[in-house]
Amino acid sequence: AEFTKRDHDLPGYAIGGLAGGEDKSDFWRVVDLCCRNLPEDKPRYLMGVGYPVDIVVCSALGVDQYDCVYPTRTARFGTAFTQNGLLKLKASKCARDMAPIDPDCVCYICKGSEVTGSKPYTRSSLHFMLKNGTGCENLVTHHNLVYMLTLVRDMREAILNREYAEFVRSFFRKQFQSNPVPEWCVDALKAAGIEL
Repeated sequence: AEFTKRDHDLPGYAIGGLAGGEDKSDFWRVVDLCCRNLPEDKPRYLMGVGYPVDIVVCSALGVDQYDCVYPTRTARFGTAFTQNGLLKLKASKCARDMAPIDPDCVCYICKGSEVTGSKPYTRSSLHFMLKNGTGCENLVTHHNLVYMLTLVRDMREAILNREYAEFVRSFFRKQFQSNPVPEWCVDALKAAGIEL
């Protein structure tokens, strides 16, 4: 708390050193400790954290800003973000799947473009291009960036409408469906006052 008195003129605070593969139960506890001790009236920036689940949890703990290469890096390896979790487009199950990456996504990869007259890209076509090295990683990157922008826009709207707890519950229901939510998420959200 002593440094917060000394640094009262700073425009915000960065929380760093937490994207190096440490245990998630340690990760969220450090984020929680920092957020509880940093001023609420200044932005709290969590460096290098970009997994959608991490962003939703850490926002509940009090983080305001993020940056990370994860959405673009994982796209280069053929992994797309969806409302139902990660989709590995190189997996054999996508070889004949004629659905878009995410039917609910508004990006031109998933919806097509009225301007250019292009049709949506199917999981099958993206699978083929990724497996054959045709350079379609930029398409998956575009999709992942639109996903992230939509996610943080929806998070912001839920916070402003004082509906973040319900947003979080809905997000986790979609992401994990019938799979158990990781214990660290449950514990972190409970510390933030959100029961799943």
